[in-house]
Amino acid sequence: MVVVYTMTLSEYILKRNGVPVGHSSSLKNMLLRSFGAGSFAGFWKYWNPIWGFYLWKYIYKPLKKRMPRAFALLLTFAFCGFLHDLVIMLLRRDFALLFTPWFSVMALFIVISEVLNIRYFSYSLAMRTIINLTSIGLCFALSYPVQL
Repeated sequence: MVVVYTMTLSEYILKRNGVPVGHSSSLKNMLLRSFGAGSFAGFWKYWNPIWGFYLWKYIYKPLKKRMPRAFALLLTFAFCGFLHDLVIMLLRRDFALLFTPWFSVMALFIVISEVLNIRYFSYSLAMRTIINLTSIGLCFALSYPVQL
């Protein structure tokens, strides 16, 4: 008999933030761990753990069972971007795609950086923050031509 353990949201947040849900250091820890990550994939591992939990559980994990990890990651990021865009479209009552292409490019950047084993753990916190912010900005710039 195989017992499948499913991590709870509280356990996931504790794992990502190092503090329980609702802890006063939660936001500080998320920002430090995300921007201080030593890889672009690491940034997303720590960014917004509540949202990340649901994307991981209901989108990424099921997709990963059916396709290679890189495609599952790309589709998860595209889905997340589309949800962000959907909010904007509902508020504006107009079609717009800003986040879908941007998040898709970030997913490609993650895959490429992992294939090339791009790591910057040895740099200072300030430098890792600059690298992560620059990566996000670069992905935005690269996605800009296809934003609608």
